[in-house]
Amino acid sequence: MIPRLYVTADLQPDGVVAIDERATHYLRNVLRRQAGDPVVVFNGRDGEFNAEITALDKRAVQLHLTARKREQDSVPDLWLCFAPLKKDAVDFLIEKATELGVAAFRPVFTQHTAATRLNLDRLAANAIEAAEQTERLTLPEVHTPVSLDQLLQNWPAERRMILCAEAGPALPIADALQRFTTAPEKSHPSGEKGAKPSSWAILCGPEGGFARSELDRLNKLPFVTPVGLGPRILRADTAALSALAIFQAVLGDGNLRPPPSMMPIGQRA
Repeated sequence: MIPRLYVTADLQPDGVVAIDERATHYLRNVLRRQAGDPVVVFNGRDGEFNAEITALDKRAVQLHLTARKREQDSVPDLWLCFAPLKKDAVDFLIEKATELGVAAFRPVFTQHTAATRLNLDRLAANAIEAAEQTERLTLPEVHTPVSLDQLLQNWPAERRMILCAEAGPALPIADALQRFTTAPEKSHPSGEKGAKPSSWAILCGPEGGFARSELDRLNKLPFVTPVGLGPRILRADTAALSALAIFQAVLGDGNLRPPPSMMPIGQRA
């Protein structure tokens, strides 16, 4: 299997790029690749390129770009706003949410948030590895954590927030999202009228759930749509991933298929 790597350098046909220490270690020490071996690279901006290793030493690997393999694409403009979780749970969440096509991660401290620190460099590295493995051409942004107050004070008015609420009145998430697919003249779940939003966010609480005062405040905001995730109380990471999967199926890019060149030979149509 040809390795696929994220690089930060600009990419263009017949270009030459050097890769960072992480990717160098992976090619040289893990995969035992040598000069002349093929790789595939992307940078989140210029599409995806076939390349060949032209130099490999202890500190650096140099690649020659042979041809563009795929043009740059994008994912739906979807943020995941989540309360920081313990290390293993947040690592799992970042990896799987990247696979599901999140555009940005927005960590949010709520009243019941137990974790008080996040290693943003580790989260970014997890996102890179997930993007490399899933053929994704973009990288999600990983933002610095903020309080719920700070998040709401700076919230873009045009971005619709899907609130995963474990208490209080809320439509099932699939039903609530389906209402946004109706014609512009139909009413949205909030009662407002207008075209379907193009910018979205999903907000999930911590292991202990949102405080009652937080839910009351959020439910009064015009850009918030509270939704339910079923009859069971889900773990925080499970709730976030469930909401993401349903969003992508109803309003996102879940109807698309991988490019034929990305699929195993026996599955190509």
